[in-house]
Amino acid sequence: MKAYLFFLPLFFCSIIYAQNTVQGVVVESNNQPIIGANVKATADSGGTVTDSDGKFVLDTNNTPPYEIEISSVGFVSQRIMVTSKKQQINIVLQEEQNMLNEIVVSASRTPERVFESPVTIERMGISEVKKTASPTFYDGLENLKEVQMNTSSLSFKSINTRGFATVANSRFLQLVDGMDNASPLLNFVLGNMIGVSEIDVQSVELLPGASSALYGANAFNGILFMNSKSPFLYEGISAYAKYGQTSQKAAGTNDYIDYGVRMAKAFSRHIAGKANFTYMRGTDWFATNYDDKTNIGRDRSHQNYDGINVYGDEVSTNIYTVGQTLVANNLLPSNLAALLPNENVSRTGYNETDLTDNRASNTKIDLSLHIRPFGDEKLEVILQSKFGFGNAVYQGANRYYLNNFFMQQHKIEFKGKNFFLRGYTTSENGGDSYDMQFTGININRMWKSDNNWFGQYAGAYSQAFAGLFGPSYAGNASASHAFARAAAETGRLIPGTPAFQNAFNQVTANPDVLSGSKLVDNSRIYHSDANYNFKDLISFAEIQVGGSYRKYQLNSFGRIYTDAIGAINYDEYGLYTQLQKKFLEERLKFTGSIRYDKSQNFKGSYSPRISLVYAAGESRTHNFRASFQTGFRNPTTQDQYIGFNVGNAVLIGSAPDNLLRYSETRAVANGTPAVGQLYAGGASVTMTGENAYNNSYTASSVMAFAAFAAANPGNTPGAAALLRKTDVNYVKPEEVKALEVGYRSRINDVNIDINAYYNVYNNFIGNANAIAPLYGQASNTFDFATGAPTYATNPQVQSLHALANGNFRIYQLYTNADVEIKSFGFGIGLSRKVYKDFELGANYNYAEFNFDQAKDPSFEAGFNTPKHRVKVSFGNEKLFENFGFNISGRWNSDYLWQSSMVDGMVDGATVVDAQINYNIPSLKSTLKIGGANIGGKEYAQVLGAGLIGQMYFVSWTVNP
Repeated sequence: MKAYLFFLPLFFCSIIYAQNTVQGVVVESNNQPIIGANVKATADSGGTVTDSDGKFVLDTNNTPPYEIEISSVGFVSQRIMVTSKKQQINIVLQEEQNMLNEIVVSASRTPERVFESPVTIERMGISEVKKTASPTFYDGLENLKEVQMNTSSLSFKSINTRGFATVANSRFLQLVDGMDNASPLLNFVLGNMIGVSEIDVQSVELLPGASSALYGANAFNGILFMNSKSPFLYEGISAYAKYGQTSQKAAGTNDYIDYGVRMAKAFSRHIAGKANFTYMRGTDWFATNYDDKTNIGRDRSHQNYDGINVYGDEVSTNIYTVGQTLVANNLLPSNLAALLPNENVSRTGYNETDLTDNRASNTKIDLSLHIRPFGDEKLEVILQSKFGFGNAVYQGANRYYLNNFFMQQHKIEFKGKNFFLRGYTTSENGGDSYDMQFTGININRMWKSDNNWFGQYAGAYSQAFAGLFGPSYAGNASASHAFARAAAETGRLIPGTPAFQNAFNQVTANPDVLSGSKLVDNSRIYHSDANYNFKDLISFAEIQVGGSYRKYQLNSFGRIYTDAIGAINYDEYGLYTQLQKKFLEERLKFTGSIRYDKSQNFKGSYSPRISLVYAAGESRTHNFRASFQTGFRNPTTQDQYIGFNVGNAVLIGSAPDNLLRYSETRAVANGTPAVGQLYAGGASVTMTGENAYNNSYTASSVMAFAAFAAANPGNTPGAAALLRKTDVNYVKPEEVKALEVGYRSRINDVNIDINAYYNVYNNFIGNANAIAPLYGQASNTFDFATGAPTYATNPQVQSLHALANGNFRIYQLYTNADVEIKSFGFGIGLSRKVYKDFELGANYNYAEFNFDQAKDPSFEAGFNTPKHRVKVSFGNEKLFENFGFNISGRWNSDYLWQSSMVDGMVDGATVVDAQINYNIPSLKSTLKIGGANIGGKEYAQVLGAGLIGQMYFVSWTVNP
C-alpha cells in the first residue's frame, strides 16, 4: 500500500495531455501589475494566477477559439477570446468601485456576492491583508465591523461578536481550511496559534451571530473562516521578516520578531504541494493589576488582601477560629485568643511577574499535498498537516501560563465543484503549562504550611495587641496585623533566589493540585463532515445536503477531567439540508435550511433558518434582507466531565455518568460537640458528585446561615431556617432564537451596510456554587424534636452540625440559568473613494442586553461587551508611485467585565494604528513601517490581563 501511495503522484505526473498555452500580463489602469489575479478558461475548471510581476502562463486542453476569464478581488472581471495558440495577452482590469460585488461562500455554503448574502458578512481578502495597519492580519480583524477582540496575551487574542465575550470563548467557531481550531481540552480557539500564515491567507470571512442551521452546535455567536492559498494557483517562494519593539510601562521596551516563509509548487496539473513556516517571539504584556478582587479600594496593607494579579493570597481563614484551635491544643492562652478579631486573614501572595518569564511565542508549520486525478477541479484530494506550539497566557477562573503548549491537526479532504468530504483529527499536549494561582499557593505551602503560618500569625497578633511587644502595638489593630504578618513571613522564599527557583520548579512540574500546578493533557477530537450541492442535477432550486460527526477523547490523566482510570469518549453528529430559490424575476431570493444535531448525552436539537433577500430599484441596487433562525450550543467537555480539585473547592461537570466518576476522601473533625465522627461513621468519608448535586446547600444560604449563627449564638433553628437545599438541573444545551434584518446598497459611490438583530436566549449555561455537608442530609426543613439531644437518628440536624464545624466541601456545579436573556443591537458600515484613490471607511455598532435579575439574583450573564464601538479607516494604496499608507482608529465605551476570576469595569479606549508601505518591483518586495496604538495610552480588553501598550515595527515581504 505504501508503495502504491508513493508511485501514485508519479503516475499522475506521467499523464500527458495535448495542451495549449496562453500567456500574458494583468495590470491596473496605472500600469501597476496585479498580483494573484485568477486566470482560467471558462470551458473547464483549470486555472492559474499572476505572479509578482502580474504575469501568467495558462495551460489548457482547449483549442482556439476559446474564452478565458480574468478576475481579482477589488477589480471588475474581464472575459477575452483566445484566437491562436501561444497567444500573448495584455489585460487592464478596472478597479471595482462596489465592494459589495465580492464573492463569499460561507453565508450559504455556496458562492454568492456579498450584496446577495442573506445575513451580515464581513470579509478580508489578500489586498486587505497587505493593507492592514495592525502588526498582523489577525490583529487587523479587529477593524472589521462587529468584531470585538479580547486580548489575554500578546500571542493569544480571542475574537467575538454580538456579546457574551470571554477569553475562553466556546460560543465562537473558527475554521481554518475547514478545520475547527478549538482546543480539545479547553473547548475554545487559542487565537491564531495553529491558524494560518499571513503570506498564505487567501481570504477571511466573518459571520456574526448564530449559524447553527448550517454549521452545527457552537456556531452560536459567530464563525470566522480562514482560507489559505492553493499551491495550484499560488506558486513560488514567499517570505517575510518583521522586527519591532513593544513598549509598556510595566514591561519596558522589548524586541519583537516575526518571520515566515511559504513554498508552493504545482509539479503538474495533477499534483502540487506547499509548506509554510512562521515564528514569532516577544515579551508579553505584564499583568500588574494589584487591586483587590472583592474590594477595589483595598490595598496590600489590608489583612485579607486578595490581589487580581497576585497569587497565593487566595488562601484565607478566620483568625479568631485559628485562635480557638490553638487554645484547644494548649498552644495559646484563652485570654490572648480572646483578643483576636473575628475576621479573615490571607497569606501573602506572589506577583504574576514573579511566576512567569513573560515569554510570548508561536511557531506554526503547515504542510499539504494536493492531488487532482483528472487535472482539473472536478476532484481534488488534499492531505494536510498543521502544527502549532508556543507560549501564551490564558485567563479563565485563574491565569494559566501555556508553556510549550502543542497542538496538531491532520486532514484528508476530497472536494469538487459541488461537494466536499473531509476528515481530520486535532490533538494537543499541555507541555510545561501550569496554573499561576496554584503555583503561588503551593510555593507558600512548601516553605510553611497553612496551619503553621496562620498559627504563628494568630499568636503574634494576640501578643502584640496585648502590648507584649511594646506600647506601640497595644490596642492597635493595624500595627498588630503588620507585626503578625512579618512574624509569620519568617522564612518566606524570595523571588530571584535559588531557593525560590527550586520551589518553583518543583511545583510547576507536579500535577497534584494540592502540592503542584502543572496542567497535564493529551486530549483529541476526531471530526468528519460532508456536503453535496445538487445544482447541476436539479434545476428548479439549489439544494444542498450535508452532515458531520465528531468524537471527543478526553485525557487529562485525572488532572482536570474525571479520567484518572482512562480516557473519556463521547460523540455527536448532525445532518442538514438547505433549499435556495429565486422568484419575481430573480429579485427575491428565498433560503430555507434545517439541521438536526444529536450529542450522546443530550436529546437531539433542530435548528431551522429562513431568510429572504429582495433586490429593489430599477437597477436592483437596493438590497433588503431578513432572516430568522434558531441556534444551540452543546455544553462543553468541561461542563460535562470536569472533575477539577482546586483545593478549597471542586468543579464537577454534570454529565449523567460523571457524578460517580469523581470521588475523594475527606477527613472528618469531631467538632463541638464532639460527635462529628459518630455522625459520619468514621474519621473520614468518601464524597462524590452525587453529594455535590443532590445533597448540598446553596453557597449563599450557607453564608447567611453562618452570619446569623455568629450574631445569634444558640439560635440554631433561626439559622437553619435560612438554609436552602441545592436544586439544580443537570446541564443541557443552550438555545437562541435570532432575528436579523439588514440593508445593503451603493448610493452616490458610497457603499452602505446596515443591520439590526434581536436574540432571545434560553437555558443559558452557567455555574452554581454549592456546599455539601460531609455527613447528614441536606434539607429545607428541620425537626429539632426527633432524636434530641444526640440527633443520632436525625440526618437533617446532623448536616447543621457539619456546617457549623467546618465538615463540608465546596463545589462549583454546571447548570442552566432559569432566566430568559435578550440581547439586541445594530450596526452601520460606510465606505467610499474620496479625492481620487483615497479610501475612507467607518462603522458603528451598538450592543445591549437585559434579563430579570430578580428571578435569579446570583446569576451573572457576562455580557462583557461595550455598548458603543466606532471604527474608522483612511488610506491610499497609490498615494504616488509604489507608495501607500493606511490608518485605522477604534473607540469603544467602557463596559462591565464579569468572569469567574474577577468582576469590574473596563475603561473605554481610543486606539490608532498606522502604516506606510513602499513596493520595490525590481526586488518583488514590499517594505512596511507601522505602529500599533501610536497614541501611547495603555488600555485593557480583559480585566486581569496585562494592559496593552505600543508596538512599532518594520517588515520586509518578498513575493507578497
